[in-house]
Amino acid sequence: MFMGEFQHTLDEKGRMIMPVKFRDGLGGSFIMTRGLDHCVFVYSRGEWDSLAAKLKALPMTRADARSFVRFFFSGAAECELDKQGRVLVPTTLREYGQLQRDVIVLGVSNRIEIWDEKEWQQYASGAANSFAAIAEKLVDLEF
Repeated sequence: MFMGEFQHTLDEKGRMIMPVKFRDGLGGSFIMTRGLDHCVFVYSRGEWDSLAAKLKALPMTRADARSFVRFFFSGAAECELDKQGRVLVPTTLREYGQLQRDVIVLGVSNRIEIWDEKEWQQYASGAANSFAAIAEKLVDLEF
């Protein structure tokens, strides 16, 4: 399980250090792809395979399913950490996530998310204000 929030920077080549706490969970190679809300999703190989199987089961006769699967998979890239624990975020994903120099790396249960720092601050501010209201809508969720 991935959890926590970490501040990192992208270097001039588009590389960032993956938080130490996430490295073992990612394994030797992992997948980055377009995420929701204009962030970059990062999945371990096992999580990716599980998600891919679920997406494969979607009815291809539905335009929305085809569109989502097409967008999600076409943005995917297999990645590895270098000896310094850095990963190159592909250019297309940096552009999609509007990732500048300062990024926030989040552990979100079965995946990691990479956000531009300013975008994350704006999103988190709005989410914090509606956290209790959202929790009330999730009636089966108990703390």
